[in-house]
Amino acid sequence: MSVPVVSLLALIFVVVISSFLPLNIGAMSLGLALVVGHYIGGLKIADIIKSFPTNILLMLAGTTYLFALAQVNGTLEKIVRYTLKGVRGNSAILPIVFFLLAFVLSSMGPGQITIAALMAPMAMLLAEEAGINPLLMAIVVGNGGQAGAMSPIAPAGVIAAGLTQKMGLTGVSGILWLNQFLGHLIVSILAYIVYGGLRLWKIKATGERQTLASMEIEPFTRNQVITVVAIAVFVIGALFFKMDVGLGGFLIGSILALFKIADEGKAIKQMPWGTILFVTGVTVLVDLMSKIGGMDLFASLIARFSTPLTLTLVTGFLAALISAYASTIGVILPAFIPMAPMLLQKVGAPSTDLIPLLSTIVVCGFLTDLSPLSTTGAIFYANAGQKTDKQKLFRDMLIWGLSMSVVGAVVSWLAFTVLRLP
Repeated sequence: MSVPVVSLLALIFVVVISSFLPLNIGAMSLGLALVVGHYIGGLKIADIIKSFPTNILLMLAGTTYLFALAQVNGTLEKIVRYTLKGVRGNSAILPIVFFLLAFVLSSMGPGQITIAALMAPMAMLLAEEAGINPLLMAIVVGNGGQAGAMSPIAPAGVIAAGLTQKMGLTGVSGILWLNQFLGHLIVSILAYIVYGGLRLWKIKATGERQTLASMEIEPFTRNQVITVVAIAVFVIGALFFKMDVGLGGFLIGSILALFKIADEGKAIKQMPWGTILFVTGVTVLVDLMSKIGGMDLFASLIARFSTPLTLTLVTGFLAALISAYASTIGVILPAFIPMAPMLLQKVGAPSTDLIPLLSTIVVCGFLTDLSPLSTTGAIFYANAGQKTDKQKLFRDMLIWGLSMSVVGAVVSWLAFTVLRLP
């Protein structure tokens, strides 16, 4: 068996393991990199270590450090509550407001999973109180958070930026962020129509009004006001002054910790160290595959079933299908993004198709994450109210999540390849 085949089998093994066992496959990937790269492939240990994505590590750790501080002192939760209290209309606008709120907050840096954890309890409670289909609320709020996931300062956006930079591609973060928003907006509109959003406009939202009116929220404390200002400085610095998001997060976060604005010890414990190991470890294995021919082999297999016109359709379907059982951030982004230029070359597609292909990969990778088998979907499922038929909700979310492997691929193909949006 050739070394490229072994490396491809190693990645498939990692994906399968991540689907059935609660193991950190980042650690497993690092171990397999030693076996496949050094003992089988003959690479030097130093060459394998060079594949470790230090830039991604610093960016992820810095941003999550800052927002973990904002979470432990209650700033993020209070932002959500004050925004929700301001919604005084009928229940039909609640899913719309939640989508936009989740998008904005996720784009600010915490990422889609943090926003799901913050918003799911209130969103699912208000869905029950206002007579909104819990499936609709879960899909719309979850997609809103994921629509902001490719922000240049959010974890997934940071990872994608690091991967595209390694490919020599710069200045695409904004385009991927916009296309991520468009893809999830289209699907959320579809869910809004299918699962009763339009019918809500005919129903008086007295329960929703009472719930919002009676919500008691304490004013922002001094420390929380300072944290909001710090986040604003961080966002402005990253977006307009080219501040490095990783080192900038450490700088601003450490200032907050120095003046006791938030409990640093609790924040460090809340940082997603497992996810960081997950991402960096898999990135090493994928980079190793590139060095020894495994990624070229994988690209050849996909290209065999594709043409220049259908490449995004096929790749999007595969990315979405794998994402339904594996981590989008930990597996899909580090595995598929570096492979994109190879795929174009294999099918003879022009280089102008690179952005549509990358956009398809990120959009389709995230769309299936509303399955209850994925982290985001599981958070909303777990927070369903007592009146909700949880067995039915689980089945409906699973059907929705898996159907997105087809729907997402078709939507992305039409939007980015056929219509060339944006």
